[in-house]
Amino acid sequence: MELIPGSRFRGTVKYIRAFIFISLILAVLFAVCITAIIALAKWEGAPPLAVPQTTVFYADDGTKIGESDNGQTRYWVSLHDMSPVVIDATVAVEDRKFFSHHGFDMKRIVAAIIADVKAMRKVQGASTITQQYARNLFLTLDKTWLRKLQEALYTIRLEVNYSKQDILEGYLNTIYYGHGAYGVEAAARYYFGKPAKQLTLSEASMLAGIPKGPSYYSPFVNETRAKQRQKMVLQAMVESGYISQKEAERAYQTPLVYSRHHEIVQKPIAPYFQEAVKYVLRTKVGLDERTIEMGGLRVYTSLDPKMQTIAEQQIQQIIDPSSAIQAALVAMNPRTGEVKALVGGRDYHKSQYNRAVQAERQPGSTFKPFLYYAAIKQGFTPSTEMRSELTTFTLDDGSTYTPRNYNNYYANDTITLAQAIALSDNVFAVKTHLFIGEEQLVQTAKKLGITSKLKKVPSLALGTSPVKVIEMVNAYSILANGGKKVEPVFIKKIVNYRGETIYEAKQSEEQVLDPDAAFVTTELMTGMFDPKLNDYTTVTGQTIANDITRPYAGKSGTTETDSWMIGYAPQLVAGVWTGYDRGEKITKMAEKQYAKKIWVQFMEKSLQNEPVKMFKPTKGVVGVYINPDNGKLATEACPVKRFTYYIAGTEPTEYCTDHIQKKKKKKPPKDKPNNWFEKLFEWF
Repeated sequence: MELIPGSRFRGTVKYIRAFIFISLILAVLFAVCITAIIALAKWEGAPPLAVPQTTVFYADDGTKIGESDNGQTRYWVSLHDMSPVVIDATVAVEDRKFFSHHGFDMKRIVAAIIADVKAMRKVQGASTITQQYARNLFLTLDKTWLRKLQEALYTIRLEVNYSKQDILEGYLNTIYYGHGAYGVEAAARYYFGKPAKQLTLSEASMLAGIPKGPSYYSPFVNETRAKQRQKMVLQAMVESGYISQKEAERAYQTPLVYSRHHEIVQKPIAPYFQEAVKYVLRTKVGLDERTIEMGGLRVYTSLDPKMQTIAEQQIQQIIDPSSAIQAALVAMNPRTGEVKALVGGRDYHKSQYNRAVQAERQPGSTFKPFLYYAAIKQGFTPSTEMRSELTTFTLDDGSTYTPRNYNNYYANDTITLAQAIALSDNVFAVKTHLFIGEEQLVQTAKKLGITSKLKKVPSLALGTSPVKVIEMVNAYSILANGGKKVEPVFIKKIVNYRGETIYEAKQSEEQVLDPDAAFVTTELMTGMFDPKLNDYTTVTGQTIANDITRPYAGKSGTTETDSWMIGYAPQLVAGVWTGYDRGEKITKMAEKQYAKKIWVQFMEKSLQNEPVKMFKPTKGVVGVYINPDNGKLATEACPVKRFTYYIAGTEPTEYCTDHIQKKKKKKPPKDKPNNWFEKLFEWF
């Protein structure tokens, strides 16, 4: 045997050394690259795990009232809120080595390349759960080398910065299960009508097979293919050691009961209210449209489902179905400003125009309580008298103005302020308005939160400047709570998909009205239901007085085109508007009564199980019995007496003398005779 010559041997050794050296260099470079990539991933930090998710709206009692999905449904739940079998099934069929690799399964990648080369087409996938999650989170679906590189970098960032549990949770919350359902929670609800936590092995194995091809393996598309895929998932679980062969066979044979075929299209709950909530999210909270629609928010609102149902039912039952008249209702808690019910129209499907928060209409006499509060602050009292008669006012610019009472009824005599508000006397209101100065009413309305433009004219006292229903109800809330500032609260709290509270409503403690004057105004507003104040015509609340079972303060208002009723008990304030969208005149007497009837039925039914509360007097007021006809202190001779409150020091001191009659003096009786002689003389 011939030995290798020395020169050839030395040459071979040289090549071997060069190969080893180059290999070491490449290995070092590879290690440096890997280290650099990991360092870069660490330096860039943890990528956000946020993905589009359905925003859910909740009522005050925690019940779900709606969600925003744009045709897609997404929820985010923790691994603890998923059935363990759905986790096991997903890992078994998608990525068995998920818990042992670092984002890439090299054996699967090589096997996939070989399979693709043999078939000369893409036949086998090799993406791990982490890679799929990276694709769901950040990347477009275009098939380019740049996208592949980005996917790899995002995969590394996820693996470096998050635990396997975080990645798996994110993946299960983002994968697509078909029919607009993203994530296992949405899929469980869609296919089986239950949360992911309650999924059985049979149900979980069916769901785990869908993401490979949602339009192909969905049981609603082809149940035969879906069952074949389920069998493959169950076998993968057996091979991975999660279940036994018997458990797999039993799960496969178990009949599945789907909910999709039994879905009932439900009427949306408080749709006008939900639209108002979204408006607040945009304008007050400052969220963009995408975050609102698909940000996975949990929005806890102020809505009371019971009151909302009552409001909708009363509008539907009281208004003639054949009438084209529209209606709006807002109910609030006067202490907190929380909106408990809101109706913006008779049919949301026919018209999404929200008349409760968008429409501006003339409030009519419902504006008068603001005027009389201002007057009380200027020294007026419930006993202040002025003459009610047809009057023409000559204004500073030389023009004239002649306000008229409803149906042209006038006392043609002096009436008190208490009577004027109960009877809704327009002449008294305009006289008061001009006496205290037109600016006073504008300023008071602004304090009460009226933001609509108000014209500083004599007719403002009669509510001729258009305002919104929500504004008026909020203003009445301030009167009801003793003068503390409140604003309409639609949203109590917002929680993001991580469970973090990002917004919470705060209650104001600012005192914007004098509490004593506010209480006296409230007491004046109880007069519309009190027939004792009836002098020359009926009080404005006479038609609904028999339906009332507790103390209310309120005011109705009527214009040619608008009908209003706003009022409150200590724990609830509500306002109702009815009218035609195009400003047509309300000519039918029945239609003029809709607002009052809806209001009283809503209040009575909403407070049916609540304690009857009185309006609590403030420290700076005193109450006395007066003759309501003249506002003077009542005497025993007065046929009618009414207990009335005044700011301390302004109560009347003069007693009523209208009913005191002079009594005839009787002759004193003679002394009885003491002896028989006197008796005899008396006989003669």
